[in-house]
Amino acid sequence: MAYCHKCGTEIYDEAVVCPKCGVEQKGSKPAVNDSGSFGWSVLGCCIPIVGLILWLVWKDTQPNNAKKAGMGALISIILVVVFYVLMFIIGIIGSMM
Repeated sequence: MAYCHKCGTEIYDEAVVCPKCGVEQKGSKPAVNDSGSFGWSVLGCCIPIVGLILWLVWKDTQPNNAKKAGMGALISIILVVVFYVLMFIIGIIGSMM
């Protein structure tokens, strides 16, 4: 058991809000792993739609992870566009010969 930070009422350790005074308890929120690891970039690059969705969902709550997933998706899309432009140019040059 723990005690409310404001009124001192005995509350459960897992309590997010004091049932008596309604004050949110410090340390009751689970820690969010917002490390911005390279794995989110790889995932976003391999599956760009997932990277975009993760960026949209996490941009406010986990900004580092969101940035990595979004950058991976952006890099993937840029590489695909560059590939298609190069293939188009090679096709035009090939048809002129």
